[in-house]
Amino acid sequence: MKRQVFYSFCFADDFWRTQQVRNIGAIEGNAPTSANQWETVKRQGDAAIKKWIDDNMKNRSCVVVLIGTNTADRKWVKYEIKRAWETGKGVVGIYIDRLKNQDGKQSLKGDNPFDKFFIDKTSNYITEGDTAADRDKKRLSSVCQAYSPLYIASANAYKDIAEKLPDLVEDAINIRNQYPK
Repeated sequence: MKRQVFYSFCFADDFWRTQQVRNIGAIEGNAPTSANQWETVKRQGDAAIKKWIDDNMKNRSCVVVLIGTNTADRKWVKYEIKRAWETGKGVVGIYIDRLKNQDGKQSLKGDNPFDKFFIDKTSNYITEGDTAADRDKKRLSSVCQAYSPLYIASANAYKDIAEKLPDLVEDAINIRNQYPK
């Protein structure tokens, strides 16, 4: 049985690359959203976007963050990471900078989005930020993996992601299960 996952990514920058990962077929992902559908949801405001994310994330066991150049700074990617952790879902990142876009170009590797979050060591409550109050917390990037393909060539990077994706998802779920909700 294939795992049900939610894909989180920067729509404007990485849609083409993310579709390559979705097409691997090793796991069941949420249905792709067209640019028109996303624009319709965005026009309805933040509450509508949160509802759309929450509805689409429901009944998923893991959130796969497809990390491109600007993913770590995207408001809704941050919301999806935080929401996934709060609801007990596995969280894993996969760098997609080595996959080619529609113009046949690779991109720059982005920052690890999990570096921006902290988990309270006693309550497992997740927060975003990097303040003095976070010193007693564990950085999410020390818990959740951000996998970078072993190969530079796009075709080989794709094969590497295809091979590793099911195990990365299972590992993320097992890791999350070690932290009570």
